Amino acid sequence: MALSDSRSTFPQAVSRAIREAIGVLLPVDCVGCGETDASLCEDCSASVPDAPAVRTLGNGFPVWAGSSYDGVVRRALLALKNEQRTDVAPALAPLLHAAFERALADLPMRSGTIADLQLATIPSSRSAYRRRGYRPVDRVVVKAGLKAQHPLALIRQPDDQIGLGLTARQGNLVGSLRARNWARGRTFLLVDDVVTTGATLLEARRALAEGGAEVVGAVVIAATPRRIIAST
Repeated sequence: MALSDSRSTFPQAVSRAIREAIGVLLPVDCVGCGETDASLCEDCSASVPDAPAVRTLGNGFPVWAGSSYDGVVRRALLALKNEQRTDVAPALAPLLHAAFERALADLPMRSGTIADLQLATIPSSRSAYRRRGYRPVDRVVVKAGLKAQHPLALIRQPDDQIGLGLTARQGNLVGSLRARNWARGRTFLLVDDVVTTGATLLEARRALAEGGAEVVGAVVIAATPRRIIAST
């Protein structure tokens, strides 16, 4: 699997370096309980389920999740996305890696081959990237020791998804992504932070399929509890 590194302008690189330096120099609090000097303390780490789960979206599309999106995991993901807490990425990385390993174990039975499989991220909106200065999923992917490609481009900004059900979310997202030309003929496993209804993953699969690529499933850090349907 090959890595396609995101290119940053010089100001963005400087801003990122400053944030990382601050994270080293200043004390941090555990995102789970508030204990000082730990991004995620031992007790909170121990409370995170370590058994990946599998759920299925429309048309048998499999998603492997590292954990449930609740408790400590939910707080850590929200901190990573909304509070500039990039220091929690290493704590979330084992969950993504576990989901990835479970996917590799299952995929030969589902797709016949994984020889040319590549991870594919889903693009953030421009406003979200400007606000954060980084892509949360990319941070966790790197900390998990994985490599990802960026074969999708956002061509339309969807409306806010809060409060929408699956059908409404799918209608809101359809046509918002397109595959880059070089994706044709490649095989991808999508990677994202959280799956709720699965509408975003299904839109990414649609765009890649229309661009001539194959998508065999997705791995996520966490899935909303009511969405996990199997854990064996």
